[in-house]
Amino acid sequence: MRAMILAGGMSTRLYPLTKEVPKPIVPVAGEPISGHVMRWLSSHGYDEVAINVFYLAEKVEAAFGDGSGFGVALHYLREPELTGSAGGLKQMEGWFDETFVVVGCDDLTNADIGGLVRFHKERKALATIGLLEVEDVDQYGVVLLDRDGRITGFQEKPPKGTEQSKLANTGIYVFEPAIFDRIPAKTFYDFGKQVFPELLADGLPFYGMQLHGAYWRDVGTPEEYRRANADVLTGAVRITGERATGVPPSAQVERDAEIAGAVRVGERVRIGAGARIVGPSVVGDDAVVGAGALVERTIVWNGARIGAGAVLRDAIVGERYAVADGARLDGAIVANEPEAVSR
Repeated sequence: MRAMILAGGMSTRLYPLTKEVPKPIVPVAGEPISGHVMRWLSSHGYDEVAINVFYLAEKVEAAFGDGSGFGVALHYLREPELTGSAGGLKQMEGWFDETFVVVGCDDLTNADIGGLVRFHKERKALATIGLLEVEDVDQYGVVLLDRDGRITGFQEKPPKGTEQSKLANTGIYVFEPAIFDRIPAKTFYDFGKQVFPELLADGLPFYGMQLHGAYWRDVGTPEEYRRANADVLTGAVRITGERATGVPPSAQVERDAEIAGAVRVGERVRIGAGARIVGPSVVGDDAVVGAGALVERTIVWNGARIGAGAVLRDAIVGERYAVADGARLDGAIVANEPEAVSR
């Protein structure tokens, strides 16, 4: 069973965090977001997965290798230039010879793919979108359905009060191979702006299914990224494979340091005397938290250094970033710029 993860974007909404870290390996509770996606796909029987890479592609390949560590055989599509969500898929034409699934690289979910595929096949659909009811739809593409689940229209990020539906497009798609006939070759082409409106205009069998009871977050914004981490840490969503919280044997924690609440401490972390980590918080692999520092409701990426006496609340600290001794970060997002690292 084959699926594709769309991962070619630049993830500018997470800048500065993603200036040095490509979107597929942005960590959620200590594991790359696309690692979570692969484990989820694997749990539903999808054992061969393609992923398109463009920005910092070598880092993505180094993180995931052949995919075996995440339960899949991973096939890379190395794009020399961006070709859009549909254009990237088009380059895999011929690899998919039966019903297949496409998902975004930054979707954290536990949705039932099997149920979505059954819905798709029962209706003999060409394309089906997984939908989730959300309260505030102004940050999502909204989908309108008839009684049978056939898509009748779209609204793109409608202002509050103007929405005609509460059903958001999750970016989880089921397609038949005939979808490739709707995507021109060697052209930048997008599902939301081109393929889907054209399917609708031509009256083709195009459906949406509400994923009742599913968890889903697109972690492409700082706000959603924070919520996703907190949800994993507190058990609002169960992830496959990796531990959500706890302190591994390889971590060095001074006796008078305190770890309270839902906290995930990574491998080889060092936590100094008198330091306090208060959940929901993540301290990534090889990070250092200095003596007397406070890290509260904060996400610290791999290799970061938190200076002695520093106070961090509701912050995000990027990979290998050094927070100065005594610094105070309240709600801040800090990360290295590529130029600073290269000097």
